[in-house]
Amino acid sequence: MRIVASILLVASTLVPADLFAQGRGRTAGASPASQRPPQTVTPQTYPADQVATGRRLFAARCGSCHGPEATGEAGDTDLTRSTLVSQDVRGDKIGPLVRTGRSDKGMPPIAVSDEDLAAIVAFVHDRHTAAETLLGGRRSVDVADLQTGNADAGRKYFDAACTRCHSATGDLSGISSRLQGLALLQRMLYPGSGGGGAVKPPTVTVTAPNGQTVTGTLAYRDEFTIALTDSAGSYRSWPTRRVTFKVDDKLSAHVEQLAKYTDDDMHDVFAYLQSLK
Repeated sequence: MRIVASILLVASTLVPADLFAQGRGRTAGASPASQRPPQTVTPQTYPADQVATGRRLFAARCGSCHGPEATGEAGDTDLTRSTLVSQDVRGDKIGPLVRTGRSDKGMPPIAVSDEDLAAIVAFVHDRHTAAETLLGGRRSVDVADLQTGNADAGRKYFDAACTRCHSATGDLSGISSRLQGLALLQRMLYPGSGGGGAVKPPTVTVTAPNGQTVTGTLAYRDEFTIALTDSAGSYRSWPTRRVTFKVDDKLSAHVEQLAKYTDDDMHDVFAYLQSLK
Protein backbone atom coordinates (compact mmCIF):
# COMPACT_ATOMS: atom_id res chain seq x y z
CA MET A 1 0.00 0.00 0.00
CA ARG A 2 1.36 3.42 -0.87
CA ILE A 3 1.81 5.82 2.02
CA VAL A 4 0.66 8.79 -0.11
CA ALA A 5 -2.93 7.69 -0.48
CA SER A 6 -3.20 7.08 3.23
CA ILE A 7 -1.66 10.31 4.55
CA LEU A 8 -4.85 12.17 3.76
CA LEU A 9 -6.86 9.68 5.82
CA VAL A 10 -5.00 10.33 9.04
CA ALA A 11 -7.22 13.26 9.97
CA SER A 12 -10.34 11.15 9.54
CA THR A 13 -8.84 8.36 11.72
CA LEU A 14 -9.20 5.71 9.02
CA VAL A 15 -5.50 4.89 8.76
CA PRO A 16 -4.84 1.14 8.97
CA ALA A 17 -3.00 0.31 12.16
CA ASP A 18 -0.02 -1.22 10.39
CA LEU A 19 0.39 1.25 7.53
CA PHE A 20 3.40 3.10 8.85
CA ALA A 21 5.02 -0.10 10.08
CA GLN A 22 5.65 -1.14 6.48
CA GLY A 23 9.08 0.45 6.18
CA ARG A 24 12.32 -1.47 6.29
CA GLY A 25 12.38 -3.98 9.11
CA ARG A 26 9.27 -2.69 10.88
CA THR A 27 6.88 -5.13 12.51
CA ALA A 28 3.18 -4.62 11.83
CA GLY A 29 1.25 -3.63 14.93
CA ALA A 30 4.38 -2.52 16.81
CA SER A 31 3.39 1.14 16.93
CA PRO A 32 2.02 2.55 20.19
CA ALA A 33 -0.54 4.41 18.10
CA SER A 34 -1.98 1.12 16.86
CA GLN A 35 -2.91 0.05 20.38
CA ARG A 36 -6.25 0.96 21.90
CA PRO A 37 -6.06 3.54 24.73
CA PRO A 38 -6.82 2.42 28.29
CA GLN A 39 -10.55 2.40 29.00
CA THR A 40 -11.87 5.26 31.12
CA VAL A 41 -12.75 3.90 34.57
CA THR A 42 -15.40 6.54 35.29
CA PRO A 43 -17.03 7.86 32.09
CA GLN A 44 -17.63 11.61 32.25
CA THR A 45 -18.82 14.35 29.94
CA TYR A 46 -18.26 18.10 29.88
CA PRO A 47 -20.03 21.11 28.34
CA ALA A 48 -18.84 21.95 24.82
CA ASP A 49 -17.94 25.53 25.78
CA GLN A 50 -15.78 24.31 28.66
CA VAL A 51 -13.98 21.87 26.35
CA ALA A 52 -13.42 24.68 23.82
CA THR A 53 -11.93 26.89 26.53
CA GLY A 54 -9.78 24.00 27.68
CA ARG A 55 -8.52 23.44 24.15
CA ARG A 56 -7.20 27.03 23.98
CA LEU A 57 -5.66 26.87 27.45
CA PHE A 58 -4.08 23.48 26.84
CA ALA A 59 -2.52 24.58 23.55
CA ALA A 60 -1.04 27.65 25.24
CA ARG A 61 0.13 26.04 28.48
CA CYS A 62 0.76 22.39 27.60
CA GLY A 63 0.83 22.07 23.82
CA SER A 64 4.54 22.69 23.38
CA CYS A 65 5.24 19.33 25.04
CA HIS A 66 2.06 17.29 24.67
CA GLY A 67 0.94 18.65 21.30
CA PRO A 68 -2.10 20.90 20.75
CA GLU A 69 -4.43 17.88 20.65
CA ALA A 70 -2.81 16.16 23.68
CA THR A 71 -1.56 13.37 21.43
CA GLY A 72 2.13 13.82 22.14
CA GLU A 73 3.24 15.01 18.68
CA ALA A 74 5.89 17.18 20.29
CA GLY A 75 7.56 14.11 21.80
CA ASP A 76 6.09 14.03 25.31
CA THR A 77 3.34 11.82 26.77
CA ASP A 78 0.30 11.10 24.62
CA LEU A 79 -2.46 11.98 27.07
CA THR A 80 -5.12 10.29 24.95
CA ARG A 81 -3.39 7.01 25.91
CA SER A 82 -2.50 7.90 29.48
CA THR A 83 -3.45 5.47 32.26
CA LEU A 84 -3.55 8.37 34.73
CA VAL A 85 -6.12 10.18 32.57
CA SER A 86 -8.21 7.01 32.26
CA GLN A 87 -8.34 6.78 36.06
CA ASP A 88 -8.94 10.49 36.69
CA VAL A 89 -12.32 11.68 37.93
CA ARG A 90 -12.90 15.35 37.13
CA GLY A 91 -9.34 16.36 37.84
CA ASP A 92 -8.61 14.45 41.03
CA LYS A 93 -5.41 13.08 39.50
CA ILE A 94 -4.73 15.49 36.65
CA GLY A 95 -5.08 18.59 38.87
CA PRO A 96 -2.36 17.74 41.42
CA LEU A 97 -0.02 16.68 38.61
CA VAL A 98 -0.49 19.96 36.75
CA ARG A 99 0.11 22.04 39.86
CA THR A 100 3.08 20.12 41.26
CA GLY A 101 4.68 18.99 38.01
CA ARG A 102 6.94 15.99 37.48
CA SER A 103 10.53 17.07 37.93
CA ASP A 104 11.76 13.57 37.09
CA LYS A 105 10.05 13.86 33.70
CA GLY A 106 11.03 17.48 33.07
CA MET A 107 7.48 18.75 33.64
CA PRO A 108 7.40 22.05 35.58
CA PRO A 109 4.54 22.96 37.93
CA ILE A 110 1.89 25.17 36.33
CA ALA A 111 0.07 27.89 38.26
CA VAL A 112 -3.52 27.82 37.09
CA SER A 113 -6.87 28.90 38.50
CA ASP A 114 -9.51 26.35 39.49
CA GLU A 115 -11.69 27.45 36.57
CA ASP A 116 -8.92 27.15 34.01
CA LEU A 117 -7.78 23.83 35.44
CA ALA A 118 -11.32 22.47 35.17
CA ALA A 119 -11.41 23.52 31.51
CA ILE A 120 -8.07 21.83 30.80
CA VAL A 121 -9.30 18.66 32.50
CA ALA A 122 -12.46 18.78 30.39
CA PHE A 123 -10.43 19.06 27.19
CA VAL A 124 -8.05 16.23 28.11
CA HIS A 125 -10.97 13.93 28.94
CA ASP A 126 -12.71 14.90 25.72
CA ARG A 127 -9.63 13.93 23.69
CA HIS A 128 -9.19 10.69 25.67
CA THR A 129 -12.83 9.74 25.07
CA ALA A 130 -12.49 10.51 21.37
CA ALA A 131 -9.43 8.24 21.14
CA GLU A 132 -11.38 5.42 22.80
CA THR A 133 -14.15 5.59 20.23
CA LEU A 134 -12.12 5.92 17.03
CA LEU A 135 -12.67 3.34 14.32
CA GLY A 136 -10.03 0.64 14.68
CA GLY A 137 -8.53 2.35 17.73
CA ARG A 138 -6.09 4.37 15.63
CA ARG A 139 -6.05 8.07 16.40
CA SER A 140 -2.90 9.20 14.69
CA VAL A 141 0.56 8.24 13.52
CA ASP A 142 3.15 7.74 16.19
CA VAL A 143 6.49 9.44 15.56
CA ALA A 144 8.20 6.07 15.96
CA ASP A 145 6.22 4.76 12.97
CA LEU A 146 8.08 7.13 10.68
CA GLN A 147 11.62 6.25 11.71
CA THR A 148 12.37 3.69 9.00
CA GLY A 149 14.30 5.77 6.49
CA ASN A 150 17.95 6.25 5.68
CA ALA A 151 19.07 9.87 5.91
CA ASP A 152 22.03 9.42 3.55
CA ALA A 153 19.80 7.91 0.87
CA GLY A 154 17.33 10.70 1.51
CA ARG A 155 19.99 13.35 0.98
CA LYS A 156 20.92 11.84 -2.37
CA TYR A 157 17.27 11.75 -3.44
CA PHE A 158 16.77 15.34 -2.22
CA ASP A 159 19.84 16.57 -4.12
CA ALA A 160 18.60 14.95 -7.31
CA ALA A 161 14.91 15.84 -7.12
CA CYS A 162 14.34 18.80 -4.82
CA THR A 163 17.16 21.33 -5.06
CA ARG A 164 15.65 23.19 -8.00
CA CYS A 165 13.25 24.78 -5.51
CA HIS A 166 14.65 24.04 -2.06
CA SER A 167 17.90 24.31 -0.16
CA ALA A 168 18.99 22.45 2.96
CA THR A 169 20.90 25.56 4.07
CA GLY A 170 18.26 28.02 2.87
CA ASP A 171 14.48 27.69 3.14
CA LEU A 172 14.71 24.27 4.84
CA SER A 173 17.47 25.16 7.28
CA GLY A 174 16.35 24.04 10.74
CA ILE A 175 13.07 22.62 9.44
CA SER A 176 13.12 19.75 11.94
CA SER A 177 13.25 22.19 14.85
CA ARG A 178 10.04 23.80 13.60
CA LEU A 179 8.10 20.72 12.54
CA GLN A 180 8.22 17.15 13.82
CA GLY A 181 6.55 13.85 13.09
CA LEU A 182 3.48 13.81 10.91
CA ALA A 183 3.46 17.61 10.56
CA LEU A 184 6.90 17.47 8.95
CA LEU A 185 5.86 14.62 6.65
CA GLN A 186 2.74 16.56 5.59
CA ARG A 187 4.86 19.63 4.88
CA MET A 188 7.18 17.50 2.78
CA LEU A 189 4.44 15.81 0.74
CA TYR A 190 2.05 18.72 0.35
CA PRO A 191 3.02 22.09 1.85
CA GLY A 192 -0.55 23.41 1.63
CA SER A 193 -1.92 20.75 3.99
CA GLY A 194 -2.84 21.32 7.60
CA GLY A 195 0.62 20.29 8.74
CA GLY A 196 2.36 22.70 6.39
CA GLY A 197 3.49 26.24 6.79
CA ALA A 198 2.52 29.38 4.96
CA VAL A 199 2.58 28.82 1.22
CA LYS A 200 2.12 31.60 -1.30
CA PRO A 201 -0.99 31.08 -3.44
CA PRO A 202 -0.47 30.47 -7.16
CA THR A 203 0.10 33.55 -9.31
CA VAL A 204 -0.76 33.93 -12.98
CA THR A 205 0.38 36.25 -15.75
CA VAL A 206 -2.16 36.79 -18.51
CA THR A 207 -1.09 38.18 -21.89
CA ALA A 208 -3.82 39.76 -24.00
CA PRO A 209 -3.79 39.71 -27.85
CA ASN A 210 -2.46 43.30 -27.88
CA GLY A 211 0.55 42.24 -25.80
CA GLN A 212 -0.63 43.79 -22.52
CA THR A 213 0.19 41.64 -19.49
CA VAL A 214 -1.59 41.47 -16.15
CA THR A 215 -0.21 39.58 -13.15
CA GLY A 216 -2.08 38.66 -10.00
CA THR A 217 -3.18 35.89 -7.67
CA LEU A 218 -4.92 33.02 -9.43
CA ALA A 219 -8.62 33.29 -8.59
CA TYR A 220 -10.22 30.77 -10.95
CA ARG A 221 -9.22 28.44 -13.74
CA ASP A 222 -11.01 25.91 -15.89
CA GLU A 223 -11.04 24.88 -19.54
CA PHE A 224 -12.82 28.06 -20.61
CA THR A 225 -11.85 30.79 -18.13
CA ILE A 226 -8.76 32.16 -16.44
CA ALA A 227 -9.22 34.74 -13.67
CA LEU A 228 -7.02 36.58 -11.22
CA THR A 229 -7.11 39.15 -8.46
CA ASP A 230 -4.78 42.01 -9.34
CA SER A 231 -2.65 44.14 -7.04
CA ALA A 232 -5.54 46.58 -6.55
CA GLY A 233 -7.79 43.76 -5.34
CA SER A 234 -9.93 43.70 -8.50
CA TYR A 235 -11.19 40.44 -9.95
CA ARG A 236 -10.43 40.11 -13.66
CA SER A 237 -11.23 37.22 -16.02
CA TRP A 238 -10.67 36.27 -19.68
CA PRO A 239 -11.78 33.46 -22.01
CA THR A 240 -8.80 31.10 -22.23
CA ARG A 241 -9.08 30.95 -26.04
CA ARG A 242 -8.41 34.68 -26.35
CA VAL A 243 -5.32 35.01 -24.17
CA THR A 244 -2.14 33.21 -23.22
CA PHE A 245 -1.26 32.73 -19.59
CA LYS A 246 1.36 31.22 -17.33
CA VAL A 247 0.57 29.92 -13.84
CA ASP A 248 3.28 29.89 -11.18
CA ASP A 249 2.16 27.34 -8.60
CA LYS A 250 4.75 26.47 -5.97
CA LEU A 251 2.80 23.35 -5.01
CA SER A 252 2.63 21.82 -8.48
CA ALA A 253 6.06 20.21 -8.18
CA HIS A 254 5.01 18.55 -4.92
CA VAL A 255 1.85 17.21 -6.50
CA GLU A 256 3.84 15.79 -9.41
CA GLN A 257 6.38 14.30 -7.01
CA LEU A 258 3.72 12.26 -5.20
CA ALA A 259 3.41 10.00 -8.24
CA LYS A 260 7.17 9.43 -8.32
CA TYR A 261 7.91 8.55 -4.70
CA THR A 262 8.17 4.97 -3.52
CA ASP A 263 7.46 4.29 0.15
CA ASP A 264 11.19 3.89 0.78
CA ASP A 265 11.92 7.19 -1.00
CA MET A 266 9.48 9.01 1.26
CA HIS A 267 10.89 7.55 4.45
CA ASP A 268 14.44 8.31 3.28
CA VAL A 269 13.73 11.95 2.41
CA PHE A 270 11.81 12.34 5.66
CA ALA A 271 14.80 10.96 7.59
CA TYR A 272 17.03 13.48 5.83
CA LEU A 273 14.72 16.40 6.64
CA GLN A 274 14.76 15.32 10.29
CA SER A 275 18.53 15.77 10.24
CA LEU A 276 18.21 19.45 9.27
CA LYS A 277 18.38 20.89 12.78
